Formats: sequence, C-alpha cells, structure tokens
Amino acid sequence: MDIRKFFFDNRSYTPIPLIIAVLILAQPTWNTFLIGISISVVGELIRIRAVAHAGSATRTTSGAGGEELVMTGPYAFMRNPLYLGNFLMASGLCIAAWPWMPWMLLLLFVLFVVQYAFIISLEEEYLQKNFGEIYQTYRQNVPRILPKLPSYNSGQERIPSLQKALHSERSTLTSFIFVSLLIFLRWQLWG
Repeated sequence: MDIRKFFFDNRSYTPIPLIIAVLILAQPTWNTFLIGISISVVGELIRIRAVAHAGSATRTTSGAGGEELVMTGPYAFMRNPLYLGNFLMASGLCIAAWPWMPWMLLLLFVLFVVQYAFIISLEEEYLQKNFGEIYQTYRQNVPRILPKLPSYNSGQERIPSLQKALHSERSTLTSFIFVSLLIFLRWQLWG
C-alpha cells in the first residue's frame, strides 16, 4: 500500500489523537483562547475561499483526483490553500487550549509536515500525470504552501460560490465549533 494514499484517505481522522491530547492537557487563559480561536478562524476563512473557487473540482475523499486544475483565487497565490487553512486551524486550536506549550505546537508542526508531505506528493504526481505542461508551468510559478505576491495569472476564469463552499465546509465548521466548545468547557468546568 502506498503510504501517501493512506494519509490522503485518512486525513480527516489522523488529527484525532492530537486533539484528544490537547483537550486532556488544556490550560487556556483568555488571551490564549482568543488568540488561538482568531488564528483558527483565519484558517477556516482561507479554506472557505479556496473551496468557493475550487468547488467540487478538487474535492475527493478517496485518492488524489480532480477533474480540473484550479489556478484562481487563493490558488493563484499558493497551490495548497486548503492545507495552509488546515494548519492555521489546528495551530489555533492548539494555542487556544495551551497544552504543554511550546512542545505541543512543535509536535503538531512535525506531524503536519510529515502527513502533508505525503499527501502533496501524491497529489502532485496525479496533477503532473493528468495536466502535464499546464501543471508544470503553474507549479514553477506558484509555491506549495506559503503565498507569493503577485498572484499567478493563468488566464483561467472561475466564479466562486460562497453558498457551495459553506455547504461543502459543513463538517469542517462543525468540527471546529465542537472542538472550540470542548476546549472552552474543559477550561471553564475543569480548569
């Protein structure tokens, strides 16, 4: 089995042990909670904007895929805005809970880099195979994770759909609200 496919197929579940550890070890303050939640909200806003531009074109649950190469919106600044959003959301929740800092944040970073290195490798292989020279040009002009200015002008036009993005992001939004609420309750009731 390709370990990259394992990480891709299970990317929604692999953070669960870390989330449980963060909740058990939580020691938030008002400052850490508000700063962390703010960072997470920025991550979710990046995700919503990315999904609004990509629609269902890049959304697969089993194996790398996608029917078209999206190069507009946040994808014109970075190739993986969803993953940047994920990192900010996870980091924000970790900061909000403030467990074993800064070690928990370092652990999150290491685990994130390992998992997404495999996932991005699998996706890039798929995109190169299916989109060839167009993807190669895009890849040479747009960084993987960290945004680059000015944005890449692919000539592609897409009309983003906030309504479809919010519908697609339901489970992510629900999970974010649920974990935020658990951190808050853990702190207020058992602090």
